[in-house]
Amino acid sequence: MTDNKDDKTLSVAGKKTLSLKPSGVTQGTVRQDMGRGRTKAVVVETKKTRGLTRHKDERPVAPVSAAPVARPAEPRPVQPHPAGRPAPQPQPHQPRAEQNRPRIGVVLNDLSAGEMEARRRALAEAQVRDAEEAKRRVEEEARRRVEEEARLAREKEEAARRAAEEAVRPAAVEAERVEETVEAERPVVAERRTEVRPQPVRPAPSTPPQTPAAAPAALRGRRGNEEEEERPRGGAGPVRGKVTRPEPAKPAPRAKGDEGRRQGKLTLTAAVDEDGSQRGRSLSAMRRRQEKFRRSQMQETREKISREVVLPETITIQELSQRMSERAVDVIKFLMKEGQMMKPGDLIDADLAELIAGEFGHTVKRVSESDVEEGIFNVADMEETMVSRPPIVTIMGHVDHGKTSLLDAIRHANVVAGEAGGITQHIGAYQVEQNGQKITFIDTPGHAAFTAMRARGAQATDIAVLVVAADDSVMPQTIESINHAKAANVPIIVAINKIDKPTANPQKVRTELLQHEVFVESMGGEVLDVEVSAKNQTNLDKLLEAILLQAEILDLKANPNRTAEGTVVEAELDRGRGAVATILVQKGTLTPGQIIVAGDQWGRVRALVNDKGEHVKEAGPSMPVEVLGLSGTPAAGDKFAVVENESRAREISEYRQRLAREKMVARQSGSRGSLEQMMSQLQASGLKEFPLVIKGDVQGSIEAIAGALDKLGTDEVRARIVHSGAGGITESDISLAEASNAAIIGFNVRANKQARDAAERSGIEIRYYNIIYDLVDDVKAAMSGLLSPERRETFLGNAEILEVFNITKVGKVAGCRVTEGKVERGVGVRLVRDNVVIHEGKLKTLKRFKDEVSEVQSGQECGMAFENYEDIRAGDTIECFRVEHITRTL
Repeated sequence: MTDNKDDKTLSVAGKKTLSLKPSGVTQGTVRQDMGRGRTKAVVVETKKTRGLTRHKDERPVAPVSAAPVARPAEPRPVQPHPAGRPAPQPQPHQPRAEQNRPRIGVVLNDLSAGEMEARRRALAEAQVRDAEEAKRRVEEEARRRVEEEARLAREKEEAARRAAEEAVRPAAVEAERVEETVEAERPVVAERRTEVRPQPVRPAPSTPPQTPAAAPAALRGRRGNEEEEERPRGGAGPVRGKVTRPEPAKPAPRAKGDEGRRQGKLTLTAAVDEDGSQRGRSLSAMRRRQEKFRRSQMQETREKISREVVLPETITIQELSQRMSERAVDVIKFLMKEGQMMKPGDLIDADLAELIAGEFGHTVKRVSESDVEEGIFNVADMEETMVSRPPIVTIMGHVDHGKTSLLDAIRHANVVAGEAGGITQHIGAYQVEQNGQKITFIDTPGHAAFTAMRARGAQATDIAVLVVAADDSVMPQTIESINHAKAANVPIIVAINKIDKPTANPQKVRTELLQHEVFVESMGGEVLDVEVSAKNQTNLDKLLEAILLQAEILDLKANPNRTAEGTVVEAELDRGRGAVATILVQKGTLTPGQIIVAGDQWGRVRALVNDKGEHVKEAGPSMPVEVLGLSGTPAAGDKFAVVENESRAREISEYRQRLAREKMVARQSGSRGSLEQMMSQLQASGLKEFPLVIKGDVQGSIEAIAGALDKLGTDEVRARIVHSGAGGITESDISLAEASNAAIIGFNVRANKQARDAAERSGIEIRYYNIIYDLVDDVKAAMSGLLSPERRETFLGNAEILEVFNITKVGKVAGCRVTEGKVERGVGVRLVRDNVVIHEGKLKTLKRFKDEVSEVQSGQECGMAFENYEDIRAGDTIECFRVEHITRTL
């Protein structure tokens, strides 16, 4: 090529002809292949005389070396689409060759003929190579086709062998599956063949006559070098295979016009999808589809597996289907056939679940959620492992009959001084020793609010000591204590206290006890009775001897060498020690470090403290101790037991907490049942509530307060306990009270500074009490204020209308005579006509003659006018009455 930009002779259009320049430079035009079917006409100049004049000895060598190298590159311009353009090119070359001959000599004529011969020879060799390459490709494709058919045959044989081994699918289904497999894979093979086949179709042999006869040697040499470089990269065949590559397939993508150069790597999917509108399915996707179809065919005939399904009390359909390894859709279909429309998340009972499992061919094992508690209570002990244990004695009786004082005298302590108001409001557990034998005492409150405490005391005891004051005889709580003891099947010992008082009458006590089926020994019964005086400590030893005698009769025994279990007597939340539970060990021995479950709480025992405040290393049967280390405060009366590990304890605790939540929800929402219950709920919707947040020192006191307040409720108003718990009043309690508009009651507890400040900001009232009677009375008075006042009507008198006067600026005025009682101005009146009340209102004016009066007595005449009512007639009766609103109390 030349870099001379002023040369304007290179042109296809126009009438100018190509000619040699005086410099002896030979010019020619060739079509340069730009790739992807594009060509461009370029001018090639070859200077022949310069090299010959300087090196005459090398003239024969130069053309020969250039010709063989350059000639293989000539077939490139001979493409199908620019085939017509090179035809006029030989015309300019031949004249130039003739013009140059006289100047170059005979040698150039011989070289041109040799060039042409070498070129023909090279083209012939290229044609032979192309034919061989095409033949080789056809053979390779045939071999690949044979291999593919062999592979399909092997797959058919493998599928047939599997079908024979399984012997469960029908032959028709297997044949259909094999046929679909072949049909599904055949398009994929055809696509693959179509994609690989385009190269063999190359129309190279027809091109030699159309190529220029005298191509410039320099151009041929350059193209020959480029093809030599491209040869190792192709790797599939000779360079001339690439030179004669057919191009008709390439213009097709260019027909879209707006599509530019193809970007990225050419893939099988992109080649098949010419317009790029959709993606094809890959071979892997086809195989997955076939495998899925094959699995679905196998599932239809798979063998049914019968399983043992564990059924709790309630279970969701989804969970049941998973346990049966069935689809939830199949279970729902079965239920729809049975006439029940249900969703996978719906709960069903164990009976329906058992029916479903039986229908699907599974066996059922029914369990209860309470099974998690199996094996922790009521473990039988061998008789040879039992040893004697101290008796557990409960002191019961009416309030102020001297129960705690009697126990103090026995223990030589002063518990009464520590109780607010001198009355017991907690259960206390103590252990004393008499003549080398230990006795465990449980002191219970006596007043009415602590019924549940007395019931718990009777259940956890061996002997009940019924304390009756000699000067007060049998009282309501005495009778209740007798009933608790009888219900628990506990023997009773009667202690007649306060015999030192002048008004004491022990015989009257014995006589009144007969009315309640308590027969003492002196009255011919079996119940032991002892006359004692706690104040003077009279006959206390006789009382202890009677207790030991009764215990000997009962022959109390327990096994100390087993895991401990017993009863929670009381529980509280101590600021320094956390949750503290007073427990009574009834079986086994409890030691620090063991894991216990008490009610819905669990924990590891950190310390054991006896009734004297001393830390002990173990607690045997019938020993009361305080336990530290629980996760929360259990309810008084809950059973406790030692479990083997934390996971079991946590499982039992969560189960019991869930039961407690369900009971609370059921209690709050009420049960949905009959129409009668719904009507009662509608009537209760007008019920006024008095919300309260109760915090107490121990769980038992809170329970007693809640029970006492619940009894105050009526059909119109009731106390609603928003929250209750053991421990001091905190900020969270204030927030809860503010949200529910409740008052806060603290029983033997106080609020911290942050809680007091929060209550002051929110305007929440906090009331402190230490005697339960005062608390109940105040709440009762506050609830009485919610009651609507009672409307009481008092009859005053009747008056008969004699005549009606129409007075200007006043209206109608009735001239009346008072026939009964009296009539007062400003009170309520009724207008009665033919024994039917026509109007009820108030008197606007009451006159006697011309003067306004406040009242008119019976037998006198007066004038009366009504407020905002004038339809009065002669003969009507006016009834006069007074309305009073009276405040109600609970």
